[in-house]
Amino acid sequence: MSVAPISAAQAIGEYLQSPDDLVKILAFRKKLEKEKASIDVRLKNGVKEQLQATREGLRKLLGTRDNVQVVKDEMLAVEKACDNPNIKVPTFDQIGRVSVVHRNFESTEEMVNNLLDMAAKLDDIERMLASDSKDLLGPAPNLLIIHYQINQLENFRNQTMHQAKKAKQSSKQTLERWFERLNNVIAAFDEYILELAANVLNLVRAGYPDVVVKLIKVAEVEAREDEKAVALRFVKKAAKLDAALKFKSLQANARVLKHYRTKIFKAIAESILAKFEEAYQRDEQNPVAFLSNITWMYQDLIRIEKDVVPCFPPDYDIYSHYIREYHKALNIIVKRLATTKNDASVLLALFDWLKEYKENMKDLNIPMELLEPPLLDGKEQSLIDDYLQLIIQKLDEWSNNLIISEIAEFTKRENPPEVDSDGLYETQGAVILFQMVNQQIDLATESGQGAILARVVSETNRVMRSIQDKWVKVIEAEFKKQSEKPDEVAGGLVEYCIALANDQIKSADYAEALLGRLEPLVSEKYRVPINERLNDAIDGYLDVAKKCTQTLIDIIFNDLKPATKSLFQQPWYDGMIQQIVETMRDYMGDYQTYLNPSLLELLVEDLLDALLITYLNALANSPKLKMPAAAERVRDDLSEMRVFFMTLKPAKEIDESLEVLEMILALMEASKDIVFLSYWSFAKVHGPNLAFVEGLMKSRGDFDRTAVSEVMDSIKRKVKDENIQDPEEPTIMKKVAVQNAFSRFLRT
Repeated sequence: MSVAPISAAQAIGEYLQSPDDLVKILAFRKKLEKEKASIDVRLKNGVKEQLQATREGLRKLLGTRDNVQVVKDEMLAVEKACDNPNIKVPTFDQIGRVSVVHRNFESTEEMVNNLLDMAAKLDDIERMLASDSKDLLGPAPNLLIIHYQINQLENFRNQTMHQAKKAKQSSKQTLERWFERLNNVIAAFDEYILELAANVLNLVRAGYPDVVVKLIKVAEVEAREDEKAVALRFVKKAAKLDAALKFKSLQANARVLKHYRTKIFKAIAESILAKFEEAYQRDEQNPVAFLSNITWMYQDLIRIEKDVVPCFPPDYDIYSHYIREYHKALNIIVKRLATTKNDASVLLALFDWLKEYKENMKDLNIPMELLEPPLLDGKEQSLIDDYLQLIIQKLDEWSNNLIISEIAEFTKRENPPEVDSDGLYETQGAVILFQMVNQQIDLATESGQGAILARVVSETNRVMRSIQDKWVKVIEAEFKKQSEKPDEVAGGLVEYCIALANDQIKSADYAEALLGRLEPLVSEKYRVPINERLNDAIDGYLDVAKKCTQTLIDIIFNDLKPATKSLFQQPWYDGMIQQIVETMRDYMGDYQTYLNPSLLELLVEDLLDALLITYLNALANSPKLKMPAAAERVRDDLSEMRVFFMTLKPAKEIDESLEVLEMILALMEASKDIVFLSYWSFAKVHGPNLAFVEGLMKSRGDFDRTAVSEVMDSIKRKVKDENIQDPEEPTIMKKVAVQNAFSRFLRT
């Protein structure tokens, strides 16, 4: 801590603390005066010493200035003497000419000797170069010796050719012929150097890292020579001609710059690209194998970091160069694979491999900035787009070819359909289509990405739906042609409709199996759309199968048109139903034999409904019925129907379906007073159906207009009192169309 200064009053106070201390004032004063005198003497001596030192410094400074001026004057005199030596030396011109002649004589003698010795030296160089070049991955014992001798001969050539610039053309040509062999040797050596550079990694693997070190030493020597040549050229360009001629080295500016360092880097890059090209061509027919076998690249990088990097000076940053070139060469091959859009599996494998590549390079602690630009310019997602597009293209192409072939076979019907192991008609469409679909689905599954799988399933659904729509149109067109011009169409429509229906059920089973296989593989996010798309496709197949069975029924009723038009007409009373039943029995023989059992069951149900609807429509719009003959005929028809359909369905189900006809028969047979009772049983099941019932009552030949009016009044009261409504689920009566009175009149 700093101590605060003591004031004069405080100092005096320490000595004069009591009245008795006043007697000490005189002694204290003398003490202070003595101390002051001592301090004054010391200050005076210090000032005197400082003044003397300052004077000495000024004196030396003035002497230095005089010396500088003398040196300057002498330098000016030297410069003046150098600018014009003739002033001091009268024979200077003669001395200069003699000196030039002497120097030229020495140069000429040296040049002639070197030219005479050059052939022998080139013999030695060629022998050593051939020996080393023969074993490219060998120890290269003569590399530095060859380089040194070539370097000496090359310097001699450069100086000679520079000095001969002003010589005659014939002399120049003579010199060029003398140096032609040297030029060839230099070119061969340059080629050897580049071959060594291209095999740096191979040399290290062969156990000769010292050869790489020699190679770099050669490159460093040549780099320094290049730098000197460039620097001297700049000096010559910047200096005056007279000044430049004073430097003999400036005359050696005929050197051809080697740029060995740049060439070595380029050779390394080209060797890496060639290595990738070789690997690609080796597995060109199987690009996935190329990606699988690329482990050699990682092994190379590890070996380079461990054994090649120590052979190069740090400023070469050779490891970064290797990383960049490997990455660039790989990018070229990867882009080529990405543009080879003939196999979706390659694109998917490449997409997965790119992720693996990033992880592997990260594990090798390779900085990401060395991996620029990213493979495929960072557009890996475009592989998925290309992959999906390729799948879509393949699906569209294959499905179009398949459906064209299938439709052509369906419409021409030149041969009967094939029969499967169960004895059912079939086509190969379902099997072929789902082979293609499963192949693409399996590829998408291998990606491990639910989004890809969902997209492929969506496109598969689109293809399936398109095929289904085409089949529906073909079926409609073929049935129309057969209905309108039966003599002009090929036969076998029934058989092919059966085969197509079976095919659709088989396709629905395949789609369901596919759904069961895919659902466990994806998350809920993608399970929902996959489920929706495949269920939609299944529904589509069932719809086409339904269209086929309905067409089979339509074919039956197309043949039955003459008979059904006669229902409840005069021919009907003679037993028209037997002709109808026999026709259906004939068709059902083929249907039962060759149609899928589940479809057959549905077809029988639809056939019965179609017969009932046709029968009821004819009854609802019939002319006057002869009673009781009409009721007896209906009862016989009902019996015929029951007997026929009991061969196709259980009796209980047949009775349930024919119950509506039983109820209508009761309405036909009931007397005027109890019709409403029969109607009540009918209406509770099928709803009011007042138009149908009224038409039926008017058709009864045993009811006059008054009776019909009374019956309908009682029925309408019953409907109103009981508030009878249509059933929640429509029954077959909903499909019965009752014509208006005018139409009925025209029919009669």
